[in-house]
Amino acid sequence: MAKNSAPAPNDAPSEGTVLNGGGGLNGAPAGKGRATPSRAEQEAARKRPLVPDTKEAKARAKADLATQREKARIGMANGDPRYLPARDQGAQRKFARDWVDAGWHLGEIVMPAMVLVILATFVNIPALQFYAFVGLWIFIVFVIVDMVLTSILVKRAVKKKFGADKMEKGLGWYAAMRTVQMRFLRLPKPQVKRGQKPA
Repeated sequence: MAKNSAPAPNDAPSEGTVLNGGGGLNGAPAGKGRATPSRAEQEAARKRPLVPDTKEAKARAKADLATQREKARIGMANGDPRYLPARDQGAQRKFARDWVDAGWHLGEIVMPAMVLVILATFVNIPALQFYAFVGLWIFIVFVIVDMVLTSILVKRAVKKKFGADKMEKGLGWYAAMRTVQMRFLRLPKPQVKRGQKPA
């Protein structure tokens, strides 16, 4: 009768168990073949930015942002609806802008008039300074009258074109404030010539 083999020690691997990094079928390595990363290493990997934080990447992002801003500025100046702020959006706002830009308004020369008055204060002639201030205030009164008339006429034209029940609020004030801006400083830029009837 054959002798029984010695019992395996308790810490010995059982039959069929593959040791870490040991061979699998046909001697091929089994499992990942590397140690499982610790929790700290996993968190560090998750926090690592997807795009390398390099000078080249920052410069490229800055250039892209500048390009987008320039494109938006040009689009707004040309009246492109995609780049207009909310206050300038809509067909009625465009009509009001065109109505103002098609005419002449006293408010366009308010700034030059103020500059002349300021220059007059440097001249040591009290009478000239006095009449310059008086003339400026009289001129401002006429500007206010022109703004009120513009507001009334624009709202009347909008009602006629779009219908009284569809007229947006604030169009009169919107048009009046555009009259006190010098033509070349207006945004969006004028899309009609002086004397041209707005569409």
